[in-house]
Amino acid sequence: NPAPANGGVGELKGGGYNIKQVKKIVSLIILMFLGVCVWAQLSGKVDFERLTHSFGKIKHNVPMSTTFNFINNTGKPLIIKSAIAECGCTDPSYDKKPISTGKSSTINVTFKADTPGAFTKKVTITFINIKEPVILTISGEVIE
Repeated sequence: NPAPANGGVGELKGGGYNIKQVKKIVSLIILMFLGVCVWAQLSGKVDFERLTHSFGKIKHNVPMSTTFNFINNTGKPLIIKSAIAECGCTDPSYDKKPISTGKSSTINVTFKADTPGAFTKKVTITFINIKEPVILTISGEVIE
C-alpha cells in the first residue's frame, strides 16, 4: 500500500465533526446548564450559614444564645411560619416580617441551661410555601 499523499495523515470519513457541529453541541450544553441554574434559583431554597451550634461547657442556670443566619434564595418573599423547640428549655425567636428575596435574616436560639449534663436540642423551622422544614441543632454540656 502506498503512503497517503498528505504526508501520512489520513482523513476521517463519515463520522467526523465539523466546527459548526461542535459549536452547536457546546452551545446546547451551556444553555442546558444555564437553564438548570435559573430553575434552581427560581425554585431556590433558604440557605443557612450553619445548621448546628455547640456551646461547649456552659454554667448551670446561665442562659446561652446563638444566632443562625440565613439568606432567602427562593425567588419570592419568605415568611417563617413557626420555630418550634423540642422542649421548654430552648427558646427560638425570629422576625415575623417577610424576608425579601436575596435578603438575609436570623433565628436566635436561647438555651436556659437549667439542668446539668450533656444536651442536644432541636428547633424545627417551617416556612410558608416551602414543604421541607429546616432543623437547627444546639448542643453542649451544662456544668455545676
